[in-house]
Amino acid sequence: MLKRALWLALFPASVLAAPIFTLQSSDFTDNAMLEKAFAGNAQGNPSCTGDNVSPALSWSNAPAGTRSFALMITDPVGGKGLGVTHLVAYNIAADRTSFAQGELAKGTGYTGGKNSPGTTRYYGPCPPVGSGVHHYNFVLVATDLPPDQLPAGLTHDALVAKLKGHALGAATIVGRFTNDQ
Repeated sequence: MLKRALWLALFPASVLAAPIFTLQSSDFTDNAMLEKAFAGNAQGNPSCTGDNVSPALSWSNAPAGTRSFALMITDPVGGKGLGVTHLVAYNIAADRTSFAQGELAKGTGYTGGKNSPGTTRYYGPCPPVGSGVHHYNFVLVATDLPPDQLPAGLTHDALVAKLKGHALGAATIVGRFTNDQ
C-alpha cells in the first residue's frame, strides 16, 4: 500500500489520466479559416461560393464503451442568429476513425439526418456578404448505441434528444469562413 502511494505521488495526474478524445482535420486547424472549396455550392444562392467539398476529419481516443458516433456541423449565428445545421450524421460505426475529404458530401459511412436545407449530406458554409466571419462547429459524439439504432432523417434537435442518456463524450473542432472581402 505504501509503495502504491509513493508511486502515485511521483507521477503527475496527467500521466495517469486517460487519453483525451480528440477530433482533428488535415484540411484545417482548430479555429482556422476554411478554404473556399469547403463552402457550399447551391445554384441561385450567391452566398454559396465554394465547391461543397467536405473537409477530412479524423478522431482518436474514443471513450470506453463507444458503440457508435454522431457528427453534427452547425453555424450558431447563421440564419440571422437562429443557427444553421450543415450536417447531421449518425450510426457511424465505432471502429471508424475518419472521413476522407469529400466523403461526408457523398453521404456514405453514416445515416443522414436532415440539415437546415433539408438534405441528408454535408452542406458547406454559405454566409451572406456583410455578415462577418462565421464559426462552424464540428462536434463528434461517442455513444453507447449500436450503429443501426437510429432511423434516417432525424433533425439536429431530434438527434440530440435521442442521444440524451447515451452520450459518452464529445470532441470538437471549429472552422471559420466568411464571404466578406
